[in-house]
Amino acid sequence: MASTAPGVRLLPNAITVLAMCAGLSAVHFAIRGMYGAAIASIAAAALFDGLDGRLARMLDATSKMGAELDSLADSISFGVAPAMVLYVWKFDPDRFGWVVSLVFAVCMVLRLARFNTLLDVEQPPYAKEFFVGVPAPIGGLLLLLPLTLDEQLGRSGWWSSTPVVAVWTVTVAMLLVSRIPTLSIKTIKVPQRLVAPLLVVVALVAAALITFPLAVLVVIEVGYLVHLPYAVRRYRWLAKHPEAWEVPPADRRAIRRAHGVAARRLGLRQPMRNRVAGAARRAVRRPRRVDSDDVLGPVGSDGAGSDGAGSRRETGGGRRAWRQLGLRRK
Repeated sequence: MASTAPGVRLLPNAITVLAMCAGLSAVHFAIRGMYGAAIASIAAAALFDGLDGRLARMLDATSKMGAELDSLADSISFGVAPAMVLYVWKFDPDRFGWVVSLVFAVCMVLRLARFNTLLDVEQPPYAKEFFVGVPAPIGGLLLLLPLTLDEQLGRSGWWSSTPVVAVWTVTVAMLLVSRIPTLSIKTIKVPQRLVAPLLVVVALVAAALITFPLAVLVVIEVGYLVHLPYAVRRYRWLAKHPEAWEVPPADRRAIRRAHGVAARRLGLRQPMRNRVAGAARRAVRRPRRVDSDDVLGPVGSDGAGSDGAGSRRETGGGRRAWRQLGLRRK
């Protein structure tokens, strides 16, 4: 295989630098009051960030310097720049707002540091389908969701009040450093029969993004938040089923059906755990009371009482026991 030319090997790093410049430009636009351009700059940085890594792998131009540069650029483009934009828009000159912005920037740096350390940790095969926590580009865009709503609707609302924005900032920061599994688009495999419909959907999304950029951005961000419970459920299911780790999606669906999905669709009910039903439950709740006379017999009967008690337990006592249990004696 021919080696990649030196100039071509610099192309992924050049795109990473472009992403960093786009992120920093967002701060410039925010200071000048051009918040729509600031949001577009963060979105452009996210687009560049998605291209540099793929391009480096396609050109076989991966390097240690590129990996370090990518982490530093992400910390600036999606940590420092969105935090500064939000501070200029809502918190300036509030000191508490500055602290909130610092919390987000620090959590973004911690999230990127953890991502780099997990690269050297051996993980199960299914873990490559997920990120640990919300990825950096999505986190930077999610932080600006209140500002995006303001720009799209042309007015302020409850979503853009200072307390709500502060709580939202801390919430997104916690999602960054959390252990919540989120789906990785890199590992999604599209079946051959769905390639053409998917291209049509991509064209429609591109047209909508050009015509209504902020509205599409809001829909994408809200949709990403909605997918989080599904990602957690899928991660837990894969952790419990090692036989589905390295099989195609169609085989995974068959495994799910084999583990009870088909039974639920047929209207069958799975057995309850740690519970009993019917007469057995009543027997547990109402144990049969045994009188002392039935056990010991009358005093001074020289054993006759005990024989009588024994005969009662074999006859009448037995019938009472069956009635107390709620069962019919054969």
